Amino acid sequence: MAVTKARVRKLALALEGASEVVHIDRPAFRTKRKIFATVTPDAPRVNLMFDAATQEFFREHAPGVIEPLPGGWGRLGISYCDLSQADEALVHSALKAAHALALPKAPKKRAKKKS
Repeated sequence: MAVTKARVRKLALALEGASEVVHIDRPAFRTKRKIFATVTPDAPRVNLMFDAATQEFFREHAPGVIEPLPGGWGRLGISYCDLSQADEALVHSALKAAHALALPKAPKKRAKKKS
């Protein structure tokens, strides 16, 4: 049932354009645009950079396993996943959702001027 930090790393790096960096002395996974997940050094957790709607979706589907970080970060959508209680399918789904939110935005198309 539990998912290891090594498995989180493999799942995160398998996502398109993902790379590993160090962020505040911890492993972090990012797209070209921004970080989508960090692994905590002192607990079996991965922090996920969700928006509010995605956070609520995962809280409803995995209460007690995926929860908001305490304080302001949690109010912004940042959540943690308790790897000791999560299965791989949940972790993979959560990583994919956070990754999708961190992908570069598509350029806006400009409207053609009428002559």
